[in-house]
Amino acid sequence: MINKIIVPLDVPDLESAIALVDKLESVSFWKVGLELFTSVGPQILEFLKSREKRIFLDLKFHDIPNTVAGACRSASRYGVDLLTIHATAGKDALKAATEAAQAGAAQAGVQPPKLIAITLLTSISARQLAFDLKIPLELPEFALEMALMAKESGLDGAVCSPQEVAQLRQTCGDEFLLVCPGVRPTWADKGDQKRSLTPSQAIQAGADYLVIGRPITAAAEPELAWKKISDELTTI
Repeated sequence: MINKIIVPLDVPDLESAIALVDKLESVSFWKVGLELFTSVGPQILEFLKSREKRIFLDLKFHDIPNTVAGACRSASRYGVDLLTIHATAGKDALKAATEAAQAGAAQAGVQPPKLIAITLLTSISARQLAFDLKIPLELPEFALEMALMAKESGLDGAVCSPQEVAQLRQTCGDEFLLVCPGVRPTWADKGDQKRSLTPSQAIQAGADYLVIGRPITAAAEPELAWKKISDELTTI
């Protein structure tokens, strides 16, 4: 079960990233997001590869189809395991991303990443979806529609909040990967996550991977927090 936990490297520089990876030697799957990748670029991916870690490159591409395709083609050459794109970029962009990711990986002689759609950021509440974004659908329905569009466009999975996992698993099937951020143990602060479940609840609902950051990385003793969550999942 510990291979189902992805820990974010939400740090500002390479030195901090190396220190965190060294501190959490048991973690095999790391997420590299916008802050760190913008700061140091592919150096962090090369470092993680040298440590034989799996990589979730979470850059959440969102642009016109041609630009998204170019970004996915380039990112796929790094040999990362997961790569994200916003579903709201639309069908044309999603299809272009899928084709470009395959092409980029083939050119580099590496395995293509699993392309994962962002359905809706977990920091957005149902009220914000309706009143700020002016979207008339109920939040679970919107997340489902985005996931289905991604699947129809050839993507491998979706990022969704734990509260949408059960419905998406039932509708999208067992082969569609579901990655869940916003997972919080009962003993951790929820922070800015509006739609959260505990790790065991999320796995039982059908999640393939859990992205768990601050409950581990901001803990007084990160290794103990990691072990506590891992132990919780072994009881499922």
